[in-house]
This record gives sequence, C-alpha cells and structure tokens, in this order.
Amino acid sequence: MMKFSHLGRNQTWQITKLPPGKRAIGCKWVFRLKLKDDGTIDRHKTRLVAKGYTQVEGVDYVESFSPVAKTVTVRLLLAVAAAQDWVIHQLDVNNAFLHGKLDEEIFMTPPEGYQVADGCVCRLTRSLYGLKQASRQWNQEFTSRLVSFDFTQCCHDHCLFTKGSGNNFLGLLVYVDDVLVVSPSLALVTSVKVYLDGLFTIKDLGVARYSLGLQIARSADGLSLTQTKYIHDILVDTGLSSAKSVTTPLPQGVKLCSESGSLLADPEPYHRLIGRLLYLGFTRSDISYGVQQLIQFLLHPCDRHWAAALHLVRYLKGTAQTGLFFPSASSLDVRAFCDADWGSCPDTRRSIFSKDQLADLFTKNLLGPLFASLLSKMDLFSLSPGPSCGGSDEIVALVLIRMVIFQSEESDGCEDDDADSVLIAEYVADISFHVDAG
Repeated sequence: MMKFSHLGRNQTWQITKLPPGKRAIGCKWVFRLKLKDDGTIDRHKTRLVAKGYTQVEGVDYVESFSPVAKTVTVRLLLAVAAAQDWVIHQLDVNNAFLHGKLDEEIFMTPPEGYQVADGCVCRLTRSLYGLKQASRQWNQEFTSRLVSFDFTQCCHDHCLFTKGSGNNFLGLLVYVDDVLVVSPSLALVTSVKVYLDGLFTIKDLGVARYSLGLQIARSADGLSLTQTKYIHDILVDTGLSSAKSVTTPLPQGVKLCSESGSLLADPEPYHRLIGRLLYLGFTRSDISYGVQQLIQFLLHPCDRHWAAALHLVRYLKGTAQTGLFFPSASSLDVRAFCDADWGSCPDTRRSIFSKDQLADLFTKNLLGPLFASLLSKMDLFSLSPGPSCGGSDEIVALVLIRMVIFQSEESDGCEDDDADSVLIAEYVADISFHVDAG
C-alpha cells in the first residue's frame, strides 16, 4: 500500500517485542474525501491514525500545544501582497506529522493489514496522526528547518516566517501543513519550494486559490477573499439550502437574553453552528455582532436563540458571495476604528465594543478591507461611554499589525467618535476606569 510506503520511508516505527510493564496504544485507518473549492472531489485520502485519546499525560506525552497562524496575519499578509503585486503561492506538506521527532517512548499495536510476528508491536520513532503531541512535534521540526534556511520567526505570530527585504523579501505563513508563500520574486518562491521538497516532499499547488477554507481570487484590481463554499456547507448542514434569504443578520428589534424561551433538548447542533459561524468571521465582519450575541448562550441555548442563529444563516444565503477585497492600488496606511454602546446587554448591563483595523479607505466613504475585527462585551461597567470605547488595546493592536510585516514603530491612526478615547490614544496616560464592583 502507498500509505505503508510513506510510513516506511519516514522510518515511522521499529518492530519490537513489547517490554514488560509497557502498554501499546491502538490505531485505525481513516478514509475521507479531499474536495476542491467548487465542491468536486480532488482525491481520496487514507490516513493511519493513532488512538491518542488513550495516551497518558506525563507518560506518553508532556506538551501538546502547537501554534497556528492568526487570522489577522493571514489577512495582513494577503493585503500587503495584493497592494505590492507580489506572487502568492500555496503548498502543502505530504504526511506532515510523520516528520515530527518523538521525545517519548510510545508503543503501538500494528495497523490492520500490516503483518508482524506474534507478540510484536510498533515502537514509534516518528510522530503519527492522532498522537497528542503530533502537531507540536511537526511544528518544531518545520520551524527548525526554516530557521536553518535563514528565515526569521515573527515574535508576534510564530507561524509567520520572513527572509530578506525589498525585492528579495520572502514571506511564509504556516497553518499546520498548509503553507502560503509570498514574494516579489517568483524565483525566490521557487527556491523555497525546492528546499522544502528536498526535506519533506511537498504538493505544489501553484497560485493560491483555495486555502484554509478561503477562496482566493485575484485580478488586476486586487485580491478578494470569500468563504462561499463554507457557507454552502452550513446551509446544507442546517437544511436551509432552499430557504428564503433575509436582509439582516439578526431579526430587527429583537434583543436576546438568557431567558429566551424553552431550553433546547440537544444543544450540540447549536454549539456546532456557532463554531462554524465564528470561523466565518475570517472574511465576514458583518456578522460579528450577531455571532457575539449568539455565543453568549452556549451554556443554555433556548429555542429563540436557535431561531436567531438560523435567521443569521438565512442572511448568509443571500450574501454568500460577500467577502473581503484588498485593492492593488492601495497604500499601506493602517487605520483603526472603534466604537461602543453603553450598557446595552439586558442580562449584565455591560457595553458592547467593536474595533476594526483597516487598510486604506475606498472612495465614496466606504470602509477599506479589514486586517482585524473584534466585537466583544466589555468586562467593565462603564459610567461613561468613553472608557467603553477606549477600553481596548487599540494602540497595542496597531503596533502589532505594523511590526508583523514592517518591523516599524512609526505611529498609526486610531479613529473614534468619542473625545475621551481620542485623548487616551494621543496621550498614553495611566487612565483609571470607573468600575461598578457590584
């Protein structure tokens, strides 16, 4: 089998007798379809997965955390690439987790179809899908290889790697085993592909068109990011493919609270839907407020909350093609806009706060493409709207955005409709907020 050849080539295990006092974890074959961005079948995938849920912490693994690229970094890198007319390619690493080196001694029962002598097991020498530490070990291996190739790891996002500057700039963004590569030079992009293919064996996907569930379309005018296929999958999952669309994310005039009807008998579909809506925030800041309202009721969702969530899905049906657009004729100025209401939550009286970092402004007073967007409920009970608006870390966020790519400490713009917030932004002073401890 081809999968066994991959496992053997990577020297994933050694056949040995199970030592006394040791136990072997199980494994299973997993089969699934890999789809293209239009929903058609790309290829059939087979993967051997260890039953990591039987691992014991402190024995079979110690650390399991592994970083993934931040959404703001993905948007930022693509926005800069569009504005600078850079090459944007993508690739994925074949059998990525099999390249991670294990620090622990782990034994596994032989997979189905793999013949070994009686009483023998597989002693894992490399990581395997399903292990608790698999993603972490792969990330460490990939990072060390990039650093050896003179890439610099970004301290603000450990999945962003950069090399060179100007026409020799090369940016590489990693999301587990999916990799985006940007550069002014196609030759530089090719060079890093050759380097990685010599180490891991990669699948060169060419010009980036579909990555991380994002449909990437590029023209002379700029670059657009949409999640149309992802929205279609949500519509199918909720049974609303044929439903009538609506024009607002939430029903007009409706304020949701914790006591909004009868509790759902099974909250799992609500949880799953909210999780998928959260990921849609990658390109759809227009649903941020609606999702923020719905996510408050994950613990005890009611029928009215479910109805509101389905209303939001019907809104997505009519706006499935909506997304972000990064114009090619754009400056790299960064602006931040923030605003807040005042104690609007009916359950807690907390304020709802919104902040957006934007790249440039379009004509006709339309907002430019979003680098980052956050809608959240303030932890403070504000006695005036000023702290509600300025209670965010806008200054820190703007510095982060500039430093991720430009490594610059130049000032950026922060725009707000509240005088107190403007004062806080202009003078980084020690501002004490009024807090209602009750």
